[in-house]
Amino acid sequence: MNNNDVLRKIRYTFDYTDDQMIEIFAQADQSVSREQVCNWLKSDDDENFNSLHDKMLATFLNGFINLKRGKREGAQPKPEKTLNNNLILRKIKIALALKDEDMVNILQLADLKVSKHEINAFFRKPGQSQYRLCLDQFLRNFLYGMQLKYRG
Repeated sequence: MNNNDVLRKIRYTFDYTDDQMIEIFAQADQSVSREQVCNWLKSDDDENFNSLHDKMLATFLNGFINLKRGKREGAQPKPEKTLNNNLILRKIKIALALKDEDMVNILQLADLKVSKHEINAFFRKPGQSQYRLCLDQFLRNFLYGMQLKYRG
C-alpha cells in the first residue's frame, strides 16, 4: 500500500473536503495548497498525480491526531522521515482513541479474525521477539473495516 492510498482511504472514510484536508495538515503546523492535496488524491495513472512522501503522510497523521484528540501542550511531535505500516496503524489508533478490542471489532467488519495478542504484536518494539510486521493486506483490511464502521 502506498501513502497516497492511505490518505485517500482516510479522506473517504471521514468524508473530508479539500479544505478540511488542508486544515488537518495545518493542525500539524504544515501549510499545503489545494493543488498539492488534489494531486496527492488523484489516481496513480493521472498525469498530475504526485507521490506523497513518508514525511508528509506522517505530518498528516499527526494533524489527524491533533484534530481528533486535541493538540497537546508544548512542542508538537516531529513527523517521522520514514514510515512503515506499523507506525501508520499506531497513529490511526491514537487518533481514534482505539483500544485493542475496538481494533478487533473493526477487523471483524472486514471479515478478518484476529486476537488482541496479534494486534499487540504490531505495537511492540522491532527488537522484541513478539514483534510482528504489519503487512499491506492487514493495513488494507483495517482501513476497509474503518470505512465500514465510520462511513457505514
